[in-house]
Amino acid sequence: MDIIINKTFVKEFILLGLSGYPRFEIIFSALILVMYVVILIGNGVLIIACIFDSRLHTPMYFFLGNLSLLDICYTSSSVPSTLVSLISKKRNISFSGCTVQMFFGFAMGSTECLLLGMMAFDRYVAICNPLRYPIIMSKVAYVLMASVSWLSGGINSVVQTSLAMQLPFCGNNIINHFLCEILAVLKLACADISLNIVTLAVSNMAFLVLPLVVIFFSYVFILYTILRMNSATGRRKAFSTCSAHLTVVIIFYGTIFFMYAKPKSQNILRKDNMQAVEGLLSMFYGVVTPMLNPIIYSLRNKDVKAAVKYLLSCKGVNHKTK
Repeated sequence: MDIIINKTFVKEFILLGLSGYPRFEIIFSALILVMYVVILIGNGVLIIACIFDSRLHTPMYFFLGNLSLLDICYTSSSVPSTLVSLISKKRNISFSGCTVQMFFGFAMGSTECLLLGMMAFDRYVAICNPLRYPIIMSKVAYVLMASVSWLSGGINSVVQTSLAMQLPFCGNNIINHFLCEILAVLKLACADISLNIVTLAVSNMAFLVLPLVVIFFSYVFILYTILRMNSATGRRKAFSTCSAHLTVVIIFYGTIFFMYAKPKSQNILRKDNMQAVEGLLSMFYGVVTPMLNPIIYSLRNKDVKAAVKYLLSCKGVNHKTK
């Protein structure tokens, strides 16, 4: 029984959010609510289109459907509780609630990195090896690729979350953030967190850097292949199939590096304000990116636009006939 004794003295955490700026809380909660509704509608329509339109039964749109499902799961694990906190002014979150929130946030983020890498590889095969594309990207292959992404993201999150929440929290329980973000929680532990830092570094290499390397080299070969094409129409068509994915990658990785790679301020007087701003930007990143994904793919992809219009027209016709 000694092995399972809970060394945690803190039973709940306090999420500060924008508690120091009550006027902004109303505006912020309204913006978050609107964006969350857009996320549910936009990604939901994309998932339905990918399922019911036979023209979208290809590896690229299968990955896109997975990405939309992931965005819905990610935001649903954090946005509702954040809205309740902002509206009710209740800042506390239970230890178990914090654990669940941290798990889903880390799992979805890790899975999205891998999915974006898989999508880049898919585009590489489609453009650089079009004749072998049906063989390389068979149904078994792309379903397995997506499954590995989800499973790896989940395992990574189980490891990171378990290591973080097994630490003793015996003093400060105030998190200057909107969510139970792993780095913000680790700062509160009253024990050595060097193991957590090492495992996080390994995780970042595997789930951030490695997919980014795959994406980079995939697009290097794609660009090389496109520039060698004799037909301007062929070049334009090849690039159009990659533009939406490349835009999503730039936004996703751009915001991550902006949040975590920028130098920290050394001004102690501005420390709390800077943490509040960073939390605000992090929350926006977690909502804006999933909101933009379906918009980007709908605007930059003719097949998706055609499928959405077809679905909407079918619903309109069915509604009129009833």
